[in-house]
Amino acid sequence: MILVGVGSNLSVPGVGGSRDVVAAAVRALAGEGVTVVAVSPWYRSAPVPLSDQPWYVNGVVRVETDLDASALLAVLHRVEAAFGRVRRQVNEARGLDLDLLAYHDDIRAEAPVLPHPRLHQRAFVLLPLRDLAPGWRHPVTGMDLASLVADLPPGQVTERIDD
Repeated sequence: MILVGVGSNLSVPGVGGSRDVVAAAVRALAGEGVTVVAVSPWYRSAPVPLSDQPWYVNGVVRVETDLDASALLAVLHRVEAAFGRVRRQVNEARGLDLDLLAYHDDIRAEAPVLPHPRLHQRAFVLLPLRDLAPGWRHPVTGMDLASLVADLPPGQVTERIDD
């Protein structure tokens, strides 16, 4: 299973607000040799670490592709750039953030690091992932999503957005 995290906390000119951005980003992946198999519900979440930035809209998508993990990460970065993302500093506000969370059960210590090194610490990843793929297990720890969610650091505010 290939999993991609999708997030936005800034509007993008010509696209719209964060909800519009994440939906458009999912559509944009299809033009890049990536098939979107499923999309989680969207969540509204406070920035991590907590700051005065606008709240995010986050979700997880399950994709299929013939691209290897490095090529897929390059596609994700191209899509981010097409939405105006310029990487300047860690944890800055952004119109679009795409993260390669997991590439099947691959475990890699070098770029791209797999699974994503902080996914187990982020409610905004684990909660939509639990909705999308409840049977998923962390490839390194073997922990299921219920256990990962129970072990989340305190203080993260993440709310499911009702459509």
